[in-house]
Amino acid sequence: MFPGGKKGMQDLLKQAKKMQEDLAKAQDELANMVVEGTSGGGMVKVEMNGKHQVLSLKIDPEVVDTDDIEMLEDLIMAAINEAQDKITKTSEDELSKFTGGMKIPGLT
Repeated sequence: MFPGGKKGMQDLLKQAKKMQEDLAKAQDELANMVVEGTSGGGMVKVEMNGKHQVLSLKIDPEVVDTDDIEMLEDLIMAAINEAQDKITKTSEDELSKFTGGMKIPGLT
């Protein structure tokens, strides 16, 4: 028999359902968040959502040098990587509230 009897089991199931609903809500909020990654002192800016989709890319014309495309490519990659790192950190921080800090595959 379950400790606390039938009432205890019902309470536990209610708590589990509430936790599942709260977790789903948090995952939705994280998917819809928007972060900004920058590089080159703000000359390249990337906005990305929690699904790691690039929403916008802004490049200051001063950083565009046709003789040094490689530098521009590096700045774009750095801005994207910064945005991705922010998403990952925020997701881990928020979801650890539900997991007690345990890494659970598929949650982030």
